[in-house]
Amino acid sequence: MSELVVSRIFEAPLDRVWRMWTDPALVMQWWGPDHFTCPSAVMDFREGGTSIVCMRAPATFGGRDNFSIWTYTKIVLHERIEFIQNLASSDGHKQKPLDLGMPSDFPEDVRTVVTFRSLGKNRTEMTVTEYANFGQMSHFAKLGLEQSIGKMKMAVERAKGSD
Repeated sequence: MSELVVSRIFEAPLDRVWRMWTDPALVMQWWGPDHFTCPSAVMDFREGGTSIVCMRAPATFGGRDNFSIWTYTKIVLHERIEFIQNLASSDGHKQKPLDLGMPSDFPEDVRTVVTFRSLGKNRTEMTVTEYANFGQMSHFAKLGLEQSIGKMKMAVERAKGSD
C-alpha cells in the first residue's frame, strides 16, 4: 500500500473549498487533469451515498468518457471526506480496471481521504490522500491529481463572488 498525497492552500474560506467536493456544478469545473473535462457529476453526498463523475479525454486522446464512483464512508462537515473511488460504467456500476484497458497492476479500490483546515483570514488548507499502489501508472496518477487540484484552485478563485 502506498500513499499519494497532494496539499494546497487556498485563498478562500473553508466552506467555499468544501463545496468544490459537494456541488455537482463545481465538481464539473475541476475533476480531471489538464485538458480533460467533466461533462457530468451526479452527487449523492452522504455517508453510504455514491457519486458518479465523468472524466472526458481530449480529442487528441480519443475523447473517451471515463466514469468513477465515489462511495462515501465518512463525512465530517468542513473537516473530512472519506470515500472509496472505483472505475465504473456510465450508470455507476463498479468495473474492473483491466476490463477498461488499464494495466493489470492498476488498483480496483482507491481509498481517498480529503481533509480541510481553516488557516483563518479566508485561507484554507486541503489535503487529498489516495491510499493505493497505482503500479506503473503511479506517475500519471500523481500528475493527474495535482493537475485536478490545480484546476480546483482556479475554480475556487473564480467563485469568489458566490460566498
